[in-house]
Order: sequence, then C-alpha cells, then structure tokens
Amino acid sequence: MSFGLNIGLISLIIFGNIENLILASQGVVRSANPLKIALLSLLCVAIWLIIGTLCTQQLQDYGMYIEFIGGLAIFILGIQSMYQAVKG
Repeated sequence: MSFGLNIGLISLIIFGNIENLILASQGVVRSANPLKIALLSLLCVAIWLIIGTLCTQQLQDYGMYIEFIGGLAIFILGIQSMYQAVKG
C-alpha cells in the first residue's frame, strides 16, 4: 500500500478544505459554538486527508467527476454563505 499523494487528485483535498472553511464561516454567521465548529472541521479535514491518501488508486478514474462536484459544491456554499451574511 502506498501513502503517496497523486497530483491528479490533490484537488480533492483542496476542495474538501475549502468546503470546510465555507461551512465554518456559515457557522460563525449563525453564531454556532466555535468549539464544535472547530472539532467538526478538523474531523472533516482528517477524513478528506484519509480519502486522498488511501483511496487515490481507487478514485483515480473518477477524478474529473470529483473535481466538478467539489467545485460546484464550493460555488453553491459560497453563494449561500454570502447571501446569509448579507441577509442576516
């Protein structure tokens, strides 16, 4: 088993971390408990790291789809976060 990261799927980890940052900012806007947000965000980052590290070979064929879905999720979450920040 290899623990090296594939450059083709490095965006999986980057998108996962960006999504976590957007979700954390939404939690701040809604005055959520910062400790819970931090713990859940660290958990999500660890999960993305495990997926990116251990499942690279299995997910390599689906990299293009994963990147598209990740980018779309970031776009939607970003728009939602901005809307809620301006509205609230």
